[in-house]
Amino acid sequence: MTAPVIIGDCTLYLGDCLEILPTLGKVDAVVTDPPYGVDGGRGGDARDYGKSDYDNEAFLDTPEYVEMVCAPAVTTALAQATRGAVTPGIRCLHLYPRPVDIGCFYTPAAITHGPWGFVGFNPILYYGRDFRAGLGALPSSTTVTEAASKNGHPCPKPLRAWKWLLGKVSQVGETALDPFMGSGTTGVACVKLGRKFIGIEIDPKYFDIACKRIEEAMRQPDMFIEKQRTPTQGALL
Repeated sequence: MTAPVIIGDCTLYLGDCLEILPTLGKVDAVVTDPPYGVDGGRGGDARDYGKSDYDNEAFLDTPEYVEMVCAPAVTTALAQATRGAVTPGIRCLHLYPRPVDIGCFYTPAAITHGPWGFVGFNPILYYGRDFRAGLGALPSSTTVTEAASKNGHPCPKPLRAWKWLLGKVSQVGETALDPFMGSGTTGVACVKLGRKFIGIEIDPKYFDIACKRIEEAMRQPDMFIEKQRTPTQGALL
């Protein structure tokens, strides 16, 4: 394992998450979008236009890879976290640990094309306890109408949607972990929202993209970061 790259409050590891995760300590939240296991889409309408473009030098985006690497890595990461949000796609959703709740990113214009037609539903698996529960909890799902900016990664995430998800499961000053960092959208969201970040990426090409995006986010911080406090129950009179 090579030494991590430190960018402000972001710690970025290039390597295998199954090897790196056991070396990390506790974190506050896991926020990650692992490979979906579409294997480039097997036949006709099953093709996933974004995920099929992964460079296959570092890994194969297959159900077998999800079962052997992605699901165990997510299980390990969640054991080190207080809360978590995972977007596993639909095909291999059943391979992940049972969540406490399920929400979704709903995209009216469709995310991709699946075997039963255009897909507009991207599930979100929630783990742990919502720190807002009973005290003004936010919706577990949201509508996404923006397209992700092209950045050299085959399946980047819309920053606005990822900021929403990060804000859903973490608070200002906490540490978020993404064991499948990709192009670094979780890290960029952390910079924008005042969180610390730990990211792991196995592909050198995507790792470099993530480093550059997070460095750019550090140079262009938000004008202000909204103060966020843990809700507290008022004393009974």
